[in-house]
Amino acid sequence: MKKISTYILLSLSIAFISCKKEPETPKVIYEDASKTQPKPVKVDSSQIKIADLPIQMEGTKYLIHPIGDFRIYEGRSKTGYGSSNTDKVSFSISNYNRFEITGYLQNLKFQHIDSTEIRPLTNENVIIQTASYLNTVFDKTKQQFMVYAVIDMDTNKDGKLDSNDIKALYISEISGKRFTKLSIDFQELIDWNLVESKNRLYFRSIEDTNKNGQFDKDDFVHYHFVNLTSKDWKVEDYDPIK
Repeated sequence: MKKISTYILLSLSIAFISCKKEPETPKVIYEDASKTQPKPVKVDSSQIKIADLPIQMEGTKYLIHPIGDFRIYEGRSKTGYGSSNTDKVSFSISNYNRFEITGYLQNLKFQHIDSTEIRPLTNENVIIQTASYLNTVFDKTKQQFMVYAVIDMDTNKDGKLDSNDIKALYISEISGKRFTKLSIDFQELIDWNLVESKNRLYFRSIEDTNKNGQFDKDDFVHYHFVNLTSKDWKVEDYDPIK
């Protein structure tokens, strides 16, 4: 009986350990309170860049060329009478849904329809997850803007940019010029929304106020808006909770 009880306790202990959640990887690692800027990210020279075919947002005069990495996936496929592991190649690096481009992009390049010149959105090492054209703003103001969700800093200091790093909000003209960061460094973008009646871009970000490297209920949410008709795209704070 004693042996059976010992076996049951051992089994329960193993089950508890196996079910215990591993700690989440911090999105921010603070090496020094006085020095929080991340180290430069090393670019993988083995990756091969590829471009999707250009996209022209409805009502604009610019072609947008998505730029990303050539991807190879491992999978199983039948060859002859047997089966073996073979590589599957994806030539598509982005998705396009009328006024938005999504993907895991290293850059976007812009070309006026009457020009042969192609210019990059940025020369920095970034990952562009979404690029959205604010078409309804043009209908009212005749100004054309793009808004981006971008990973631009190796905040967890693992030497690479990926979805484990902080996401930021950027804006540019439809030509890709004046690529400007709107959110604050080390604050994670939660979401953004366009209020057409006021020509304002509203967005929320969260600050890791307790410096535990995670963004959770104990941290502070900031509320911002940008007047899109202003020349400098000044970010203003507001507090709807008060």
